[in-house]
Amino acid sequence: MAMVVRANRQEEGIGGHISTYASAATLYEVGFNHFFRGRTDKHSGDLVYFQGHAAPGNYARAFLEGRISLEQIDNFRHELHDKPGLSSYPHPWLMPDFWNFPTVSMGLGPIMAIYHARLIRYLEDRGLKNPSDQKVWAFVGDGETDEPESLGAISLASREHLDNLIFIVNCNLQRLDGPVRGNGKIIQELEAMFRGAGWNVIKVIWGDDWDPLLEKDKDGLLVKRMDEVVDGQYQRYVVESGEYIRKDFFGKDPRLLEMVKHYSDEQLQKMRRGGHDPEKVYAACKAAVEHKGSPTIILAQTIKGYGLGASGEGRNITHQQKKLNEEELRAFRSRFGIPISDEDVGKAPFYRPPEDSPEMKYLQERRKALGGYLPVRHPMRSKLRMPGDKLFNEFLQGTGDREIATTMALVHMLSKLMQDDEIGKLIVPIIPDEARTFGMDALFRKFGIYSHTGQLYEPVDKKNLLYYREARDGQILEEGITEAGAMSSFIAAGTAYSNHGINTIPFFTFYSMFGFQRIGDLIWAAADARCKGFLIGATSGRTTLAGEGLQHQDGNSHLLALTVPNLLAYDPAYAFEIAVIVQEGIRRMYERGEDIFYYITVTNEKYPHPPMPEGVKEGGVLQQAENELQLECPVRHIPEEIKYLVTEIKLNERLYMKDLELSEGATLVSDPEALVCSVTEIQEELAEEAPAESEKSDEPEVIGEKPSEEQETPGE
Repeated sequence: MAMVVRANRQEEGIGGHISTYASAATLYEVGFNHFFRGRTDKHSGDLVYFQGHAAPGNYARAFLEGRISLEQIDNFRHELHDKPGLSSYPHPWLMPDFWNFPTVSMGLGPIMAIYHARLIRYLEDRGLKNPSDQKVWAFVGDGETDEPESLGAISLASREHLDNLIFIVNCNLQRLDGPVRGNGKIIQELEAMFRGAGWNVIKVIWGDDWDPLLEKDKDGLLVKRMDEVVDGQYQRYVVESGEYIRKDFFGKDPRLLEMVKHYSDEQLQKMRRGGHDPEKVYAACKAAVEHKGSPTIILAQTIKGYGLGASGEGRNITHQQKKLNEEELRAFRSRFGIPISDEDVGKAPFYRPPEDSPEMKYLQERRKALGGYLPVRHPMRSKLRMPGDKLFNEFLQGTGDREIATTMALVHMLSKLMQDDEIGKLIVPIIPDEARTFGMDALFRKFGIYSHTGQLYEPVDKKNLLYYREARDGQILEEGITEAGAMSSFIAAGTAYSNHGINTIPFFTFYSMFGFQRIGDLIWAAADARCKGFLIGATSGRTTLAGEGLQHQDGNSHLLALTVPNLLAYDPAYAFEIAVIVQEGIRRMYERGEDIFYYITVTNEKYPHPPMPEGVKEGGVLQQAENELQLECPVRHIPEEIKYLVTEIKLNERLYMKDLELSEGATLVSDPEALVCSVTEIQEELAEEAPAESEKSDEPEVIGEKPSEEQETPGE
């Protein structure tokens, strides 16, 4: 909280969020102290999709652990200040050693988590990863479930029996503007959806303060009253007095009033919701981890802005709460027993208990027992050995008189890559139910369609050469009609080099018209996550599919692709171009380790493909030195332009004035040895920024610990 308050004091409007983590703190802390396992030599480690708006709380914990420096935490949302800062939200590009998953675009975290859990099963079933009890945890807001991506893939998780997946929904009953379901009950709504989809559902609604009352509820009156009160009224109880709660909640039936006659108004006001009871949360997480056969969702009722009191607890404005005055800070301090004096509290100082305090010892011991800190992002551990030129030579020779489409060339190339001894098993073809359109059905029989349960039926086309073959070790991810799901698989496979130490190479082939304009947000998430792989926009341009019309004619995807900084987009016309792009792409991403990915459009138009011209594969940069020259010639012979075919210039060759062919009667006046243009090798340098020099500034004070040199070291 101090981090956000201080940031907004330093710079008006810098923003930040307090209330989300305040509501979810118990959920996270129980996970950090008891369940979230780090990666070790003996265990894969768990993967946690943190709720984006809760990032300040994750930073605060990392500060206590000693992983984030004082300078960093005092520069929240100031990444470009002289001293290193912290990104607003989970962002692997801005904080490549810390965050794994970009989740703040609401709805993307849940669907990415589902397909990531499935990719783990895929890697295990194909022998690329040792089977383990690794879990994928996803923190989700109850309001976030309004996003179609949040719920659109939940049936996949149950169909695939993903008991390695656990959702924790922070049901604080509030969206940004008001109640999630003011006139309804979001927990029961989500329970019905997930239970109907085959999930294991665990509800953590009431804290242990309510247990004695529930034990007395022999006739079910209390449970009935709990069920009939809508969420908007539960939110009202947060901001009202115990007297109001007694009258409005319990006063509906004299027997309910009798149950609480010995409770003071203060007791009634302080009775906890389930998501703030660590023992209840622990029991729910333990049950989720031990459950087998299906994914689990924990629906935990919390209070948004828990602990903020009159400044924001349970109020509609709490999501926008960035500042607290001295009185509000003092109330928060007193409520949670933080040892900061009245003189200091108004400064919103950082508080870190002494390293030898019981709290800090416990925090460090628990993370050590669980395998290390989270979140943490791992770099690429090993580079791939590139396939030899022989694999691509076929595509450099041209097709003679034979007409083919670039889609056909790409599919044939993909098939050869999948058969390669070095990288074949790492290729992950991803298709959203359009394989036959793209001519990829030829891959079905040879490589198989992945299915964890195998194939429990005899396919209708079993007698055909290219029949629909599902297999537990199948290599193709046939995702059905879901570009969003297929893109989530692409992200999971394209980041496996970091999250699993496996250099899988995804090829996601889709209708180019239904790519960027439909799933652009997920493509940006791939970019933020430092994803690698190839997006293939098939049937691009003017489609040859009869009758499809304008709806399928893609004339804009490359414009959209240009907006993604680390996405390299190409629209090749010939097979040799595709070969060069794919070979160079694998080299750059998996041999050199560059954090880029590719977009390649291919078409269904058939025409002859020429062989690759000499020098094309080497590549180079055309540098033009002169744009004009001086001539002497009769007026009637003054040329409008002088043309020269620069494609004839080879790598490291130069074109001089004397090499130009002039029009009849023209004489060169310019220096004949003057350089017109040249083709030079591509120079790629990795420049290291010099550390910025800054004026010495006053360091923020940390209450509760002795100053030490280690605490002043950036990036510790």
